[in-house]
Amino acid sequence: MAFVSGMGSLVPLLAVCAGYFMVILDVTVINVAVPVIGRELSASLTGIQWITDGYTLVFAGFLLTGGALGDRLGNRRIFCTGVVVFTVSSAACAFAPSAPFLVAARVVEGLGAALIVPGSLALLQQAYPAPDARSRAFGVWGSIAGIAASAGPLLGGLLVSTVGWRWVFLINLPVGVACLVLTLRRVAPSDRLTTRPLDWPAQCAVVAAVALLTSALNEAGRRGWSDPAVLAGVGLSVLAATAFVVRERLARFPALPTSLLRSRALGGGAVIGLLFNFGFYGMVFTASLDFQHQRGYSALVTGLALFPAVAMTMFASILSGRLARTTGDRPLVCTGMLLAALGLAGWVVAGAEPAYPLLVVPMMAAGFGTSFALTGSASTVMGAAPPAYAGTASALFNTTRQLGSATGVALGGTLLATATDYGEGLRTSMAIGALAYLTAAGLAWFCVPPEPGSEAPDAEAHAG
Repeated sequence: MAFVSGMGSLVPLLAVCAGYFMVILDVTVINVAVPVIGRELSASLTGIQWITDGYTLVFAGFLLTGGALGDRLGNRRIFCTGVVVFTVSSAACAFAPSAPFLVAARVVEGLGAALIVPGSLALLQQAYPAPDARSRAFGVWGSIAGIAASAGPLLGGLLVSTVGWRWVFLINLPVGVACLVLTLRRVAPSDRLTTRPLDWPAQCAVVAAVALLTSALNEAGRRGWSDPAVLAGVGLSVLAATAFVVRERLARFPALPTSLLRSRALGGGAVIGLLFNFGFYGMVFTASLDFQHQRGYSALVTGLALFPAVAMTMFASILSGRLARTTGDRPLVCTGMLLAALGLAGWVVAGAEPAYPLLVVPMMAAGFGTSFALTGSASTVMGAAPPAYAGTASALFNTTRQLGSATGVALGGTLLATATDYGEGLRTSMAIGALAYLTAAGLAWFCVPPEPGSEAPDAEAHAG
């Protein structure tokens, strides 16, 4: 009751988080279903890969475009458009008659996701302007991310083994309809800044940079980091990123003013998001491979084995949202990152072939620490962004998180594939993840303001 009374109506929170839940769930739930889909639709190896990668590339690549559109045309309007696109394309995925059709539908689904996610944080900031209510809303938002990401393999395994793979997509339909209805009825329309035109050259450059880098990272996990295709993708992404920076410096109305990144809270918060997604998703990916390939667990049992990390996310995010008004964001982010680092370090010292019970506490620590820090990081980034750039700031934060996830998975896959001993590769991956968490903790100490919102006036000045 205290949570409800402190926030007022929970309907906007439920509406926004429903859309966000669909998007994050779709990133992980498909992994369990892909082998079955490939067999039933007679898909080639390349086709199977693109069922997953097509969604991820478009989602990551168009996040900043979605944020810019939300700032210009209204975050509620773009969020609802994304929900419609995502729900309709999910239905197309569910009834796909062939692999090429499914890949095309997944690409459109990724575009819908890119329109939903930037608006999610911006709409929560709009719906809950009071700092304490906003911190609690961000806490729920953070827990949704952890639960959806970690529960995906479990839910996917359950659906595939019972009602079939098409239900992996059909479950999005009622959630999408409910999200759309609630958002239109109970979330207030957002301000529109039609006087600021979209910088399409910059948008094309950032889409190319993020999509090329994500593609290269995906391939690095399969081909190795020295593969010519991987090196070409990284090189082209650097060129596209350079073109984006040059364009932003020359544009009269830049998509992402480089002066905003001088705000330690906004720029540092985005890097912290990259680092903790790197550690968490690297852990989930390598742990999943260990459970299935080395221990012989089924997909469903693997999802259950990862549940300790899932179970802590809701509790940690809501707790951090409650504590933020008392402690500020900095202690929460630092504590969360240190705890997650201890968790992965515990996995490293558990031995070459540790019994599963020895891994429960490390997984719980990593899940708790990541979610505990996510709330404060999101609050820091959004508090540092001027209202006119709320969608763009949310997009920046989520883009860096997606890149962190892709990097963690790619590096983890490479270490497992190239290590002479599988257990050694796994422990090396966990050690690097722990180092990323420690780096994030140190960065948070310097970049996260002691009190929520203390960076906002500085960011406003930069934007002006």
